[in-house]
Amino acid sequence: MKKLTFRRVLKAVNSYVIFFIVVAFAVTCCMMLFVTTLADSMGLQFTADNITVAAKLTFGNVVLITLLFASIDLVRRKLTVDRPVKRITDAAEKIMQGDLSVRIEPLRGVASDDGFDRIIEAMNKMTEELASTETLRTDFIANVSHELKTPLAVMGNYATMLQKPGITEEEKNEYAKAISEAARRLAQLIGNILKLNKLENQQIFPQWEEYDLGEQLCSCLLQFEDVWEQKELQIEAEIQDDVRIRSDPELLSLVWNNLFSNAVKFTPEGGTIGLELRTEGDWVVVSVRDTGCGMKPEVGRHIFEKFYQGDTSRATQGNGLGLALVKRVVDILNGEIGVQSVFGQGSTFTVKIRRK
Repeated sequence: MKKLTFRRVLKAVNSYVIFFIVVAFAVTCCMMLFVTTLADSMGLQFTADNITVAAKLTFGNVVLITLLFASIDLVRRKLTVDRPVKRITDAAEKIMQGDLSVRIEPLRGVASDDGFDRIIEAMNKMTEELASTETLRTDFIANVSHELKTPLAVMGNYATMLQKPGITEEEKNEYAKAISEAARRLAQLIGNILKLNKLENQQIFPQWEEYDLGEQLCSCLLQFEDVWEQKELQIEAEIQDDVRIRSDPELLSLVWNNLFSNAVKFTPEGGTIGLELRTEGDWVVVSVRDTGCGMKPEVGRHIFEKFYQGDTSRATQGNGLGLALVKRVVDILNGEIGVQSVFGQGSTFTVKIRRK
C-alpha cells in the first residue's frame, strides 16, 4: 500500500514538473516578446530592478498556473481515466476468480472516452462467451458421466449375476449378451465423443475428392439391410443418376450412416423409409424420410444439440451424439441441414452440399 501511495505521489510530481516546464517556456517566451515589443514601440528602457521584480512575478504566476493546470489534469484523469480503468480491472479480477456473471456498465457523460466503451463492450461479450462455454462444459461433463455410468452399471450388474452359483446355460448366455451390448454402447459413445471433440477443435480437415454421391448413398443404406428386412420396412429411393460432387467421402459417410440409423430405429415395423437425391443448381440435395414417431416442435429445435434425446423411451439405443456429429460435419463441409417433422407421422432430414 505504501509503495502504491509513493508511486502515485511520484506520478503527480512528475506530471507537475512537466506542466511547469511547458508553462514556464510558454510564459517566458510570451513575456519576452511582449516586453521587447513594448520597449521598442514606446522607447522604454528597463533597469535591473525592474527586470528582477518582473521575473519574480512571472515565476510566481508560472507556479500558480502550473498548479492550476496540474490540478485540473488530475481531476480530469481521475474522472475520465482512473475511474473507468478501476471499473474494468475490478471486473477482470472477479472474472479471474471465476465469477462469470460480471457485466460492466458503459460509461456515461460527455467526457467519456469511446475507447473505454469499446473495451467494456468487448469484455462483456468475452464474459458472455466464457459463461456460455462454461455452461456447455459443465453440461457436457454431466451428460458424459451419466452416459458412461449407465452401461458400466449394466455390465457390473450382469457380471455379478454371472458369478451366482446354479445359473443355467441360457441365463449365462443372456447375461453375457447384455454385457456385450453394454460394452458396444460404451465403445460407440467414447468413439463418438472423440470424433465430435476432433471436429469441434478442427483437428479433422476435409480430404476433398470427386466421387459419385449416389453410389455412396446406396452403399451406406445397404449396410442396414438386415435391420430393415427384420422390421419389414419398405424402402423408397429416388436417386438421380451421375451426381458427382467434390467433398470428403469419409466425413459424409458419417452423415448418411447416422441419418439412416435414426430412420431405421424410429420407424415401426411395416413402415417406410424414403431416400431422395437431386440437384438444385450448384447444390446437391439429399432427403432421408421416415414414417416413425416424428417430433414435437420443441424437440426439433434442440435435435442437433449434444446428448439431446427427444424420445427418451429409445434412449438405450443411442447416446444423443449422432445428430450433433452430423451437424458439425455438414458445417465443416459448408453445407446446410434441416428437419421437418410431424409428431406421430414421421420426419424428413434434408442435407444440402455444394457440388464443387
